[in-house]
Amino acid sequence: MTDQLAPKKRRQTRIGLVAGGLAAYWPQFPDLLPQLQESSRYVTARFNELDAEVVDVGFVSDAQEATTAAERLRVADCDLIVIFLTTYLTSSMVLPIAQRAKTPVLVIDLQPTEAMDHANFDTGKWLAYCGQCPVPEVANVFRRAGIPFRSVSGHLKQESAWTRIDQWVHAAGVRGVLRTARHGLMGHLYPGMLDVSTDLTLVSTQFGSHVEVLEFDDLRVRVAEVTDAQVRERMDLARELFTLDASVDDDDFFWGAKVSVGLDRLVDDFELDSAAYYHRGLEGEQHERLGAGMILGSSLLTARGIPFVGEYELRTSLAMLAGHTIGAGGSFTEIQALNFFDGVVEMGHDGPAHLAVSSAQPLLRGLGVYHGKRGYGVSVEFDVKQGPVTTFGIGQDRDGSFSFITSEGTVVDGPLLAIGNTTSRVDFGGDPGEWVDEWSQTGVGHHWALCVGHRAGDIRAAASLLGIEHRHVDMTELPRWR
Repeated sequence: MTDQLAPKKRRQTRIGLVAGGLAAYWPQFPDLLPQLQESSRYVTARFNELDAEVVDVGFVSDAQEATTAAERLRVADCDLIVIFLTTYLTSSMVLPIAQRAKTPVLVIDLQPTEAMDHANFDTGKWLAYCGQCPVPEVANVFRRAGIPFRSVSGHLKQESAWTRIDQWVHAAGVRGVLRTARHGLMGHLYPGMLDVSTDLTLVSTQFGSHVEVLEFDDLRVRVAEVTDAQVRERMDLARELFTLDASVDDDDFFWGAKVSVGLDRLVDDFELDSAAYYHRGLEGEQHERLGAGMILGSSLLTARGIPFVGEYELRTSLAMLAGHTIGAGGSFTEIQALNFFDGVVEMGHDGPAHLAVSSAQPLLRGLGVYHGKRGYGVSVEFDVKQGPVTTFGIGQDRDGSFSFITSEGTVVDGPLLAIGNTTSRVDFGGDPGEWVDEWSQTGVGHHWALCVGHRAGDIRAAASLLGIEHRHVDMTELPRWR
């Protein structure tokens, strides 16, 4: 669907890269430095293949050169700094980089091949395999300096090691997006839904994001300016993307398309990366009609990587943005029911959906009643594609701290409701009632993002870079997260 829905363009993830070894070795073993520099060039090439901006400050051999590299990386304002230990080096060469840049650091040590050729190796050739030697030293110094330590050890062309490195790059993307994002919050809290309430200041202090407080009138004036020609164009796009059910009322479809164009203008004018909204409304007044007409436009924005969610769920809009950043979709979700015959949790929502997680062309269904909310209009319905999925929510604890919360399961085939919801049957590998109990113990809240694929590792890494807790519910290892 990306041909019809232009994805939002954001700053690329920025990765700082520096390699190093010990200068004392170079005159002792003349062939060593060229070999290590060749390995460094290979690592740089692999990073340049990623969807990221790479700031490569080269190879350092002593503490003075490391200090210069640290200053260059500080100025670059990276989302993650990767330090490649090509051989032994002293921790005094690594610590300044982490201290001055004030950016999360990943240490990698990738020896040239799977193992040494012992019969033909001398000391110089061995030292090319000695990148693991300083890892405990660096870890100890980081701990004493109060700096989180992360590492990937392996060999240069080991794809499993590069998969782990890629995971940290994905995590850096989440950190980069959240620390620069602008989140819209429009309307008011759903009455009585205390878990949804979020301290806006903490979003800025813990993630670095900006929260823009919006009025429904900001949307009203933009919708009023939408022309009939623009509405018809949006309706044509919707017909390409959706199957229209016979229940869709033409006037409701027209209104949903008009609100959709207005939402696009709102997002552009306020430069939003995500948004959450709710308005209770009264007797069909204009704000009620706006709130009831937002599902189509919100789903189209979400598909473009701009999550726009209902029920004032700011934290879930952030989770959906993070899920989209790692390429996992992320659709607005809550528990619908449990099926104890099949051992599945049925989940979905009647609000904005991420079209990328749909198993087939999504459906527009007309609803005369939005359960628990006033108004009527068109809603998005589809079955989530079968296969591995991850539930991903953001919790907030008593002290105000946020946490990333995940669980991995599998969407399986079976009967689903046809009520204008995104729906799925998720098997978490255990009793569905026990899963609900364990999931609720994490402090996750009412809603979360349903992401495609098993992505808890990426989300755990992102939590590490953001300095918050990660909690994971695994029905095979209870109570792992506690």
